[in-house]
Amino acid sequence: MKRKKPEGQITKIPLKQRRRTFTEVSRGFSLPEALKEACRCLQCKEPMCKAGCPAGIDIKEFIRLIQEKNYMGAVKKIKETNNLPGVCGRVCPQEEQCQLYCILKNKGNAIKIGYLERFVADWELEHAVQYRVAHIQQQKPTKVAVIGSGPAGLTCAADLVQEGFEVHLFEALHKPGGVLVYGIPEFRLPKHIVNEEVDYIESLGVAVHKNFLVGRTKTIDELKNEGFKAFFIGVGAGAPKFLGIPGEILNGVYSANEFLTRVNLMKGYRFPEYDTPVTVGKIVGVFGGGNVAFDCARSALRLGAAKVCMIYRRTETEMPARDEEIENAKEEGIKLRLLVSPKEFIADKKGNIKGVRCIKNKLGEPDSSGRRSPVPIQGSKFTIKIDTAIVAIGTMANPLLLQTIPGLELTSKGYINVNDNYQTSVPDIFAGGDIVSGSATVISAIQQAKLAAKSIKDYLSASGA
Repeated sequence: MKRKKPEGQITKIPLKQRRRTFTEVSRGFSLPEALKEACRCLQCKEPMCKAGCPAGIDIKEFIRLIQEKNYMGAVKKIKETNNLPGVCGRVCPQEEQCQLYCILKNKGNAIKIGYLERFVADWELEHAVQYRVAHIQQQKPTKVAVIGSGPAGLTCAADLVQEGFEVHLFEALHKPGGVLVYGIPEFRLPKHIVNEEVDYIESLGVAVHKNFLVGRTKTIDELKNEGFKAFFIGVGAGAPKFLGIPGEILNGVYSANEFLTRVNLMKGYRFPEYDTPVTVGKIVGVFGGGNVAFDCARSALRLGAAKVCMIYRRTETEMPARDEEIENAKEEGIKLRLLVSPKEFIADKKGNIKGVRCIKNKLGEPDSSGRRSPVPIQGSKFTIKIDTAIVAIGTMANPLLLQTIPGLELTSKGYINVNDNYQTSVPDIFAGGDIVSGSATVISAIQQAKLAAKSIKDYLSASGA
């Protein structure tokens, strides 16, 4: 007898196929499944789910529209506050945000709000009836520059252009999308979804300038001379962090940034169709426990590694990655080496990595993150054999642009210092996303960008622009 799929459980592509393809793992909701899930919503008189959404989506209303089979109406409702529903429906940690506040969670089965958002966004694309706001007539001939085309930059640009400003979006790379295109693998966020949502934002009237490195191609002062009255910096935190242990310069040691950029933006996973190969050995060690680390591990597996292990200094409970991503990785055969810290990478005679010396840990008292600290166990050193290492322990602010802005105040960690309105120490420059907060979520960047866009509007109005 075929086992009945639990209510709300998401169908995935077959496991055997998953291990060697970059096809999106989750199939999402079918139309009948979406309707069934939407009809579970109680339409609470005072819905708490909206309060849990950093973008402020009217969740109750868009689900009601799904219940009524008014899918285009649901699309429109979401895009009133979030222009990236296909992205957010896939990568946002809804279980820690809107779904956490769902009253049905008390019964152990919150509404799968994220998958309903994804369903609506995908329905729009599949039916080729994209909801489009008419091109905004610029009521205010004021030029605003948005630097960086990741989730923060895209959101700020969309909000400002809909206020009638002339918005120019500057992207240093050859493709807009920021971390959405270079940092998140195809099997978790297909690039055509990002492309469609960037196209939508362009259709609003945002002018996108690619291969334009602000600070080098032109400085902010030069852009001011061209008539730009305000700036939003949303360049993310793109500089990698390393372990600081001997051997990190060996052949076969990658930062997560380099590895995922090669795989995603440069289409290394489609070699030889694209001449950008990514060399992956037979035994890959990934260092870290966040979503990025799992993205690296699962990508390495798909690139042909025979064995992939994740080496993490705490336990699975302390891993910051989403439960869904941990579950997917374990299903695919990724091994977790927990309570282990790397101490030194070991080289062969040709300067290639052949292993990593480690030490075992036990958990001590909580640190500043609220998680219990790893404490090394004396006399517990051992070696793990690997021929590829990927370091995925976070990122830092890239100082390339920031060093070219006189008077810009930074925090002790090198991020941009802003006030409650996301305004920097330079009055006409605002900032948001990872360049302000450090590595965080897509939806957090969106939230900050929306607040910054409102502040930019208020600033320009006050200055008579």
